[in-house]
Amino acid sequence: MSSIRPARAADGARLLDIWRRAVDATHDFLTPVDRAAIDAEVAAFLPRASAWLATDPDDQAIGFMLIDGTHMDALFIDPDWRGRGIGRRLVDHALSLHPTLTTDVNEQNGPAIAFYEAMRFARTGRSDRDGQGRPYPLIHLRYAP
Repeated sequence: MSSIRPARAADGARLLDIWRRAVDATHDFLTPVDRAAIDAEVAAFLPRASAWLATDPDDQAIGFMLIDGTHMDALFIDPDWRGRGIGRRLVDHALSLHPTLTTDVNEQNGPAIAFYEAMRFARTGRSDRDGQGRPYPLIHLRYAP
């Protein structure tokens, strides 16, 4: 059973490792150039970001999410822990804090869209580009109980 807790400074390297492994497992649509550029951007901020962690019984991070106000900016699960309800637990925690939660998902990430729709998020719009202007369309979602 995992638990949820705020990230600490000592978790920074593990957050980056989870992000890299999760992106490599789920974002095969990124070009190598964009993958490298995004990695550099994420490496500059993620280790110090205010994040919520899902941890294993030894208190090691196995997934994390970033929330800004009522918007979930990121949800990444260690690929070794995918399919075990970790993402669901993190989203449930986020919803306990912010019942009007929104998020964005890459349109090319079909499994992530299916996950959020199964969690009762509804599509509210679409952008042709991601937040950095790259040609990766986003689906905008809002929790719809």
